[in-house]
Amino acid sequence: MREIVLDTETTGFNPAEGDRIVEIGCLELVNHMPTGEVYHQYVNPERMMPDGAFAVHGLSDDFLIEHPVMADVIEGFLEFIGQSTLVIHNADFDMRFINAELAALSMDPLPSDRAIDTVAMARNKFPGAPASLDALCKRFGIDNSSRDLHGALLDAQLLAEVYLELIGGRQPDLQLKAEARKVVENDTETTRREARPHAPEDGELAAHTAFMKKIENPVWNE
Repeated sequence: MREIVLDTETTGFNPAEGDRIVEIGCLELVNHMPTGEVYHQYVNPERMMPDGAFAVHGLSDDFLIEHPVMADVIEGFLEFIGQSTLVIHNADFDMRFINAELAALSMDPLPSDRAIDTVAMARNKFPGAPASLDALCKRFGIDNSSRDLHGALLDAQLLAEVYLELIGGRQPDLQLKAEARKVVENDTETTRREARPHAPEDGELAAHTAFMKKIENPVWNE
């Protein structure tokens, strides 16, 4: 089972008002395990970067102007994600931006049901608790100390760890087995009795011999 954990950085909050994607980060999972395969791309948005967005991710006009525009990278992005399920934190936001970029290039949109929304997962699992990426990293003890600014690939890597915790951990069966072993090894309350003797008594041997004589043409005599 192949899944792609995905994050984007943008110039703002609304593609309908001209905001664009400036960074895409993707990480591949196969059977809920990271494979090491990633896709990472900075994108020239062909517009100025608002101060508010720059404060979030630190991607400046001077930096982004040196990178390709979306039309030049979209095929590589689509090839990497293929038909895999997308794991996204606040999926509606990223999917709106991706589909706006596709629409601007006269390309078909990605179906919304391709995305697993980890915000919705977290809110369902922990009702009333904060569901931001930072809050979930803190809840699960995931080190996000390097996240001074938002970055698509770093956030995708953190989200992959959060997602695996939300679904029960990387290998929950192994964890359960380990806990079961621990319980057995620490069970000092159990009283162990001595092994019982299993040799037959004389009366039992005589009864068995008499019974065997009643069997006609036993197969073990053939």
